[in-house]
Amino acid sequence: MTTNTRDRILDALETLLLEKGMSQVTLENVAASAGVSKGGLLYHFKSKDALLAGLVRRLSERADQQLGTAVAKGTSVAEWYLQTPNPDNESDALELALNRSMVAAMRTIDANSGPETDEVQQALSDMLDAWSVGLDNDIDDPVRADIIRLVGDGVYLRALLGLPPVDPARYKKVVDRLLDR
Repeated sequence: MTTNTRDRILDALETLLLEKGMSQVTLENVAASAGVSKGGLLYHFKSKDALLAGLVRRLSERADQQLGTAVAKGTSVAEWYLQTPNPDNESDALELALNRSMVAAMRTIDANSGPETDEVQQALSDMLDAWSVGLDNDIDDPVRADIIRLVGDGVYLRALLGLPPVDPARYKKVVDRLLDR
């Protein structure tokens, strides 16, 4: 699979975030890791903030793609949101890419506070708002939609942090109750 320069740059950013942390994310380091000049990087992303926001937007695109595939197979938005992620699942390249992007995006969050990070915060907000709209459209009761969102967020975060999963049989009962089965 060939990647375009923009994707190569975002892949390099992800790798730096995951392997070295936010302190090593400079425009120079990302450009060098991507095999482009700093000017080439700035052609695609005008600033470090734009670069980080681009990573979050790509995460959102990957999640939308994964959701679209799930819905096409008959899964509801709520079921998709409540699925137990498996970061070790190498058989599903899209899920693996989504998990990798999510961890990298999470590493940008604690490093960004202040007015200079509005673009990153807006990209994160847009992504979460889109997921909320999908759940609200799928679930008639807005409070239940919020509960599903919170449970799904917690289960996903638990998996991303490498914490032991909730007992699968018990979690199935939680999902069944939330989905009124």
